[in-house]
Amino acid sequence: MGHSLIKGRLGLPYDAKDAAMAIYQYRCHRDGIIDVRRPIGTAPPRYTCPTCAGEAVRVFSAPMLSLASRPVVAAIDRAEKSRDSPEMVSTLPRRPGPTHSLGGQVDPALMRLPRP
Repeated sequence: MGHSLIKGRLGLPYDAKDAAMAIYQYRCHRDGIIDVRRPIGTAPPRYTCPTCAGEAVRVFSAPMLSLASRPVVAAIDRAEKSRDSPEMVSTLPRRPGPTHSLGGQVDPALMRLPRP
């Protein structure tokens, strides 16, 4: 029986047995960045490069931010900004005028209607 692939939170398929796995990055002087999949919290500070067998040191990067859509990133940025400096207004928004006006004047028949 093969591994069952399911869609994760971002819509990307992943193996159910890898749900508690993370991708850690290491930098090898010769081969550059190496992605290593390990259980969460088990990443050592150094890793042996699988290509050249040299020592690679762990690097830290922003977690999967490039997978989010532009509207999501914009919403996150607005929420972060409003936490420290909320948007301020200097005046109240204008109330919409009567949409039933005739030449700029309110119909007198409408004035007799009950108000909420």
